Amino acid sequence: MNYNRRNFLKNTGLTTAIGVLATAKQPALAHTKPDDLTIGHNNFRYKVDKGWAKLTVNRTPLFNCHEMVQDQKGRLIMVGDHVANNILIFDKSGKLLDSWTLAFPGAHGLSLSKEGSEDFLIITDCGWYQDRSGQWNRQAGQVIKTDTNGRLMFAIGHPRTIGIYKNDEPFMPTETAVAPNGDIYVADGYGSDYIIQYDSKGKYIRHFGGKHNANPEHNLVNAHGVSIDLRDPKNPKVVCSSREENCFKFFTLEGKYLYKVDLPGMYVCRAVFHQENLYAGVCWSKDKEGKQNWGDSGFVTILDKNNKVVSNPGGNAPVYQNGVLLPTLATSNPIFNHGHDVCIDEDENLYVCQWNANHTAPIKLTRTV
Repeated sequence: MNYNRRNFLKNTGLTTAIGVLATAKQPALAHTKPDDLTIGHNNFRYKVDKGWAKLTVNRTPLFNCHEMVQDQKGRLIMVGDHVANNILIFDKSGKLLDSWTLAFPGAHGLSLSKEGSEDFLIITDCGWYQDRSGQWNRQAGQVIKTDTNGRLMFAIGHPRTIGIYKNDEPFMPTETAVAPNGDIYVADGYGSDYIIQYDSKGKYIRHFGGKHNANPEHNLVNAHGVSIDLRDPKNPKVVCSSREENCFKFFTLEGKYLYKVDLPGMYVCRAVFHQENLYAGVCWSKDKEGKQNWGDSGFVTILDKNNKVVSNPGGNAPVYQNGVLLPTLATSNPIFNHGHDVCIDEDENLYVCQWNANHTAPIKLTRTV
């Protein structure tokens, strides 16, 4: 059965961050020149550079820029869903160093596995693809491990092949995370909302989350992202985006639910940790009436070590009332099309990957304070 992609997203409530061609031009920023624009709040303010990436569109075409990581050489590695360029590798000046492809039409998730002095990539194809008529359809996704040159190490099979999924449970993974011991956590964010844990060789260990737990707090609704929180080395945690619930949910490495952090109005993607802070792209936010704004309503949110929001670059300033965060909206003049992921370099500059961004490269935010 074929599905219209946008209708599927609306009907299922999965406000996904995967590529639909935009019909509008990139929004202009009123009353300011791009080089003069500074965004953010408190001690997390940034200068916006939309022309950071130096690309020739004819040679290296882009569709959606989904996620980015920095390897041990300092290179910035981006995954996108253009079948000719799944992987683009930049230096921090925006110069393109390398590119290659797996011809994945739904290339969506990218995680780095540091193994001694060598880096490996865990790449997720979420299963969305365009058919010959240009319509979006879905199929089973896949997860593979490669080196940074694209050499395949192994693939993780469909969960049905090992008996942990029923026939009516789709597998459309969106993200992975790698624990210090090498375990791989797969977020089935567009499929059945489980987090599936494998060892470093791809052997199944357990799964948790999903939609049918006795305690609904343990459920995940659009488990779009998964990350490992090592800010407390004695108590590492798995952090999952429950995007439709506007929150992050925290679990032990064994999948035991701990607590959640509510982010009213924010449809958050994966948590990215740098020092004591949590950064995340916000793909959508709600409007003043509390309705989901499907337009260019994304931004970046930054939380401190206590999981309190301290800055929303591209969004309104965080406001707490009696210790509770009030709903956060995007600014009236949008900076981002949709904030899908954030990469932080050693100078604490941000690189924001956007979904549905009219074939544009990531935006660099240079930290000013």
